[in-house]
Amino acid sequence: MLHGIDVSAYQPSSYDTDGLSFVFIKATEGRSYVNPRLAAQTKTARDAGLVVGFYHFLWPGHLTAQAEYFVQHAPERPGDILAVDWETTSEGTHAGNAEKDLFIRKVKELRPDNRVVLYANRTYWLDIDVTSYAGDGLWIADYVTAGKPRIQADWLFHQYTSDPHDKDVADFESLAALREWAAEPLDRPQGPAAAATG
Repeated sequence: MLHGIDVSAYQPSSYDTDGLSFVFIKATEGRSYVNPRLAAQTKTARDAGLVVGFYHFLWPGHLTAQAEYFVQHAPERPGDILAVDWETTSEGTHAGNAEKDLFIRKVKELRPDNRVVLYANRTYWLDIDVTSYAGDGLWIADYVTAGKPRIQADWLFHQYTSDPHDKDVADFESLAALREWAAEPLDRPQGPAAAATG
């Protein structure tokens, strides 16, 4: 089990990377927000040799425009991971299942050389999701024991606490295995954990 964190503008540009294998950094939200610390937080991760992921906070509507905005601002490098953050917006709304699926597929089309995963909390995954489509894998949020989210589906990443910041684990045997998964050509067969179902 590998350890990582996810950060946004609420965290400092230079954060503690000791003991970490990966980091997810908020890149964009909707069609108008870019994390002002994106470049600096990315540099911190790369300097530490971490696997780097970038996520977009999804809003309902304008899915193609949001996907284009995300890939325009998220750094483009082989081996990076892209993620869609599917949860309730500040207005109390959320993208629907078809919108979530369309966004993931559009990002995969625009960035065919990068893995694209779905971030969802347990309630969304069990009670709102009806398609079980998570792109290249599921990043589940459930604040319980690390690596033991309360779902049946296969998962790749587990956000298990937000105290004092968002902490995650990845279901890979080693950093090398995570790097290989993130970088391997997407036309090759994927491992069983990469297909989130149920």
